[in-house]
Amino acid sequence: MTFSYHNPTALQFGEGQIQSITNLIDKDKKVLVVYGGGSIKKNGVYDQVVKALENHTWIEFSGVEVNPTIETMDKAVKVVKEENIDFVLAVGGGSVIDGCKYLVAASLYDGDGWDFLDGTKEVEKALPLGVILTLPATGSESNNLTVLSKKATDEKRMYFSDYSYPVFAVLDPSFMSTLNDRQLGNGLVDAFVHTSEQYLTYTTPALVNDGYAETLFRGLVTLANTWEDRRTLVWQENLMHIANQALNFQIGAGVPQDWSTHLVGHELTAYYNLDHARSLAVVQPYLLRVMMEDKKEKIAKMGENVFGIKNDNEAVIKAIETLYNKVGVPTKLSEYEIDDKVISNVTNALEAKGYTALGENANITLDKVTTILTMSMK
Repeated sequence: MTFSYHNPTALQFGEGQIQSITNLIDKDKKVLVVYGGGSIKKNGVYDQVVKALENHTWIEFSGVEVNPTIETMDKAVKVVKEENIDFVLAVGGGSVIDGCKYLVAASLYDGDGWDFLDGTKEVEKALPLGVILTLPATGSESNNLTVLSKKATDEKRMYFSDYSYPVFAVLDPSFMSTLNDRQLGNGLVDAFVHTSEQYLTYTTPALVNDGYAETLFRGLVTLANTWEDRRTLVWQENLMHIANQALNFQIGAGVPQDWSTHLVGHELTAYYNLDHARSLAVVQPYLLRVMMEDKKEKIAKMGENVFGIKNDNEAVIKAIETLYNKVGVPTKLSEYEIDDKVISNVTNALEAKGYTALGENANITLDKVTTILTMSMK
């Protein structure tokens, strides 16, 4: 239990909080508002942003994809440089936020911004970034992780940097009312897997971490079991709050973590454009089965403290699958249109990046990844 934890992002949670950005962004800053496909103009977010920035100088950039690409974000970098932007405001979900984390760093870098993603260079400075979250899932609004894809090479990579923390994040759950069921289900699954990756390893004496993770798990189980209430503000408030807490890295401080489900899932997204959460849902159950011996104590603890299941780890994994299915997220790779190169595509990509010994014990080999994917396709 030795760790350092620092999170500088100020959270503005609740209805009507967009107005707070009026005072959170200096009036002398030229602002670039970045968003995705335009849904913010249908749900009222855009109009509130315009109102809040009425005394600011600002321009906008739209078109950030669901899985943000460097090709798109480099166009935004050009805008930042040409327009002398001082502050970036990301309005959207994790994709827009991740894209903007890259944007604020690449805009102050003279080289190819992909250097940050392939590990060639570390971020040394960045423009300030603010966030208005419209789709809860990734926790990107208050962490230091950036994930980006390169369309030209079918790569999806990530990097950590303290320069990636947003200055503030507005979390207004009322804007979730326009999200569809697929987006809500994805958000719930994403939060569950994020919590799992910091919990389902091996037993530690960290009572706070385990207890808080189990609280988040139980909250997500409650939301899945009350899926019929997903259009209510209370349900949406809780998903937004839990998803944020699941990946601000507090529950992972000082304990072992296993992000292998994410690393495999990233490749499925890169090659086959699976939604991020859906790529995780087709990997995690089979990874837990393959790595049962390593994780048996924590799976059992989850079973007892989250699902009320004792002495049956396979039943715990089935309970996870049932939870995902309950919110409309498949747990079989065979339910998607995947070609017969999926295993070689994923394992070759992992090998090229040096990810050949994954997991908390560095013993999830490429052979085991092959087994996991094979099981998911049956």
